[in-house]
Amino acid sequence: MIAEHEEILYDDGGGFRAAYINDTGGLWHFHPEYEIVLNIKSNGTRIIGDSVELFDQYDMVIIGANIPHCWNYYRPENTLPDKPGVILHFKLSSLGEGFLSQHEMHCFKELLEIAERGIAFSVDDAKKAEKFFLHMINNKGIDKMIGFFNIIKIMCGSDKRGCLCSENYKLAFDERGNKRMTDVYAYIRDNYYKSISLGKISKIARMNPTAFSRYFKENCGVCFVEYLNRVRTNKAGYLLRETEYLVNDIASECGFTSISNFNKHFRKNEGIAPRDYRTQFK
Repeated sequence: MIAEHEEILYDDGGGFRAAYINDTGGLWHFHPEYEIVLNIKSNGTRIIGDSVELFDQYDMVIIGANIPHCWNYYRPENTLPDKPGVILHFKLSSLGEGFLSQHEMHCFKELLEIAERGIAFSVDDAKKAEKFFLHMINNKGIDKMIGFFNIIKIMCGSDKRGCLCSENYKLAFDERGNKRMTDVYAYIRDNYYKSISLGKISKIARMNPTAFSRYFKENCGVCFVEYLNRVRTNKAGYLLRETEYLVNDIASECGFTSISNFNKHFRKNEGIAPRDYRTQFK
């Protein structure tokens, strides 16, 4: 199965849509609209083309047309926080080639070209843009567009942005676009705290272990075990920041077999010990 086409509905008949994120699923999909996402309260795994990254609060990205993508959110008690973020969609045709060809729009046109690989921005950029995302939700007409262009202004002026998809990524919905990897990511998201053997995850992907190991690394860029440990470490970081749970309990809850194993992988991914990491947020 290839990535599913999603039809974006514009409730005001315009070409620019702004709404709060309310989807807790991980549907692998694409659409002809450009998409801008600001995650304010949520965290999880972001998959865009051949890019697979963990994301946390104040994660802001722009995605070009027809790039397959999905967000797998960590869902405490199976729900997302209220109004966890904002998602924008807009049609390139709503801007028009004549408008984008103007000298004043050069940086905007360049941003849209780079967005064909997906672009991630810094936390500082995301925090600056937050009020304009909310402005778009709460306004219509020219006031709504003022919010949109303020977001674009921040993105164009950012010196802390990076491309997501690899330079050679092609929009060909072959193995990258099928349901197999979506099923694997979803299973890891929902079961990261359990023991997940290579044999088990290979069955989810409907492959033998040797073929799956090669397939996963080709699609994800890292081996399965490393990716699983990154997911566990990301969740542990969230618990260290947001709760008062004991470090030993966090290690166990996130699927690490021992405190030494947890410390090792946390240091590898975060560059700091778990207790020191927590101290930064006190």
